[in-house]
Order: sequence, then C-alpha cells, then structure tokens
Amino acid sequence: MFLKKCYCRALLIVLVMAVSGCQASKGDNTYPLEERGGEETMDSSVEIDPAIDLSSSQTISIVIHFTTQPAKIAVLEAEKKGIDLTFEEAVRQVENSHRKFQEEIRTTLEENQVPYQITHRYKTAFNGVSMKMPANEIHHLTSSTVIQKIYANEDIQLDPPTQPTEQL
Repeated sequence: MFLKKCYCRALLIVLVMAVSGCQASKGDNTYPLEERGGEETMDSSVEIDPAIDLSSSQTISIVIHFTTQPAKIAVLEAEKKGIDLTFEEAVRQVENSHRKFQEEIRTTLEENQVPYQITHRYKTAFNGVSMKMPANEIHHLTSSTVIQKIYANEDIQLDPPTQPTEQL
C-alpha cells in the first residue's frame, strides 16, 4: 500500500510538472508537425512527441494534453494574474474542452473513417484524454483547437523512495 501511494504521488508530480511547464524547453521533447521524411503534413501549433513514428500504421496509445488547464490549476493561475475566475467557471471550461474535442474528432476522424478508441478522460490533475489510434493517422488531430500536445503513452518505472537510516 505504501509503494502504491508513493507511485501515485510521484506520477502526480510528473503530471503537474508537465502541465506547469517544468520540463525541457519547447522543441527538446516535442515538436510541431511539419515536413517529415519527405511526407508533407499540416503545419500546426499542436506539438507531437518525437517518439511517435508517424509513418507507422500500427495502432498506438497516446495521451492528448488539452490547452485548457484543469479547474484547480486554472483558478490558481488566474488568481496569480489577478483575474477573477470561479472554480465552477473553470470546471465548465474543462467540460467544454472535452465536448469540443469530441465534436472535432467526430468530424475529423469519423468522417475519414479513422479507427480510434478513447480509453480515459482526465480532468483533475491533467486535462486531456488517452486514446488508441493508428500512428499514421495522428495528423488528423493537428487541426484541433483544443489540443496542445500529443505524447506517446508509455509506462515509466519509478524507484520507491529509500528510508532514511537516521532521523535528524
């Protein structure tokens, strides 16, 4: 039970750091869709994890990070900037981003007969979804107005914290 709590806390810290921008500078870990491997694609502000092989027809699992922040983070950021934002309004913004994303994929993926499956919706510590779809069809998502980044959904291994030998 202790290890599970540690793992959950560590994962939450990683997600919060990613959401708040505490990672390598833009371009070090992700890059926008541009011309790759002679294949011309749509230029977009959506960043895609370079670990994703966009030429593969293999179905992969991805995590999509929306531009709208989770409600608690949005309220804190608004407060920091001196902007009045209620928690209820921030929750509505999160819900709207999910609704708009659903509408966008219905028109872009379903109209192009792209197979996909949304496996999880994130709204609390992270705002976005995880889904499965062919890697070479991800370019359909780059026209989205709600997506900020697309990551490969990978398992990470965290070492459990070591117990101090002495208390200070």
